[in-house]
Amino acid sequence: MMRYLLAAAAALFVTTAAQAAEMPFPSDAPVATVDWPEGWTSQETETGVDATSPDESIYLAIDVSDTTAAGDTVKEALKYFGSKGVTVDAATEKKTEQKLNGYDYATITWGGKDEDGPVTISLGVMVLGNKSLTLSYWGTQGAQDSQAADIQKIIYSLKPAS
Repeated sequence: MMRYLLAAAAALFVTTAAQAAEMPFPSDAPVATVDWPEGWTSQETETGVDATSPDESIYLAIDVSDTTAAGDTVKEALKYFGSKGVTVDAATEKKTEQKLNGYDYATITWGGKDEDGPVTISLGVMVLGNKSLTLSYWGTQGAQDSQAADIQKIIYSLKPAS
């Protein structure tokens, strides 16, 4: 699943290996910035940016939206996961809320599976005025542990563009 997704994305967008640098997105009218750890492969998409971990076990996307209603964001994310062959186990749902760089940041995590087996799934939403950032990722269960420091750096690097 992960390799198929990467191949399709690469065919549509120019891919770059991140060198631990701040990336504003979208490039034509930046709303936010993110720092990709060294070795992560990132690319701009139609709605934001996405990246994969160096070992290709984690796929992470950050999308900009005009929707600030959490319910709509969750529905859209669940549709997106389903379109990528990721099944969410609703019984495993865990929610958290915190401040992130001075902004409200809510997350939902689930267990689930894709065509490669069990996965960990996460959805985070940060509201920046009339825009929201939706961070979604899934990865092979256990891989999240080995990539936890990088994932945390990515999440904590999110901030509005200057």
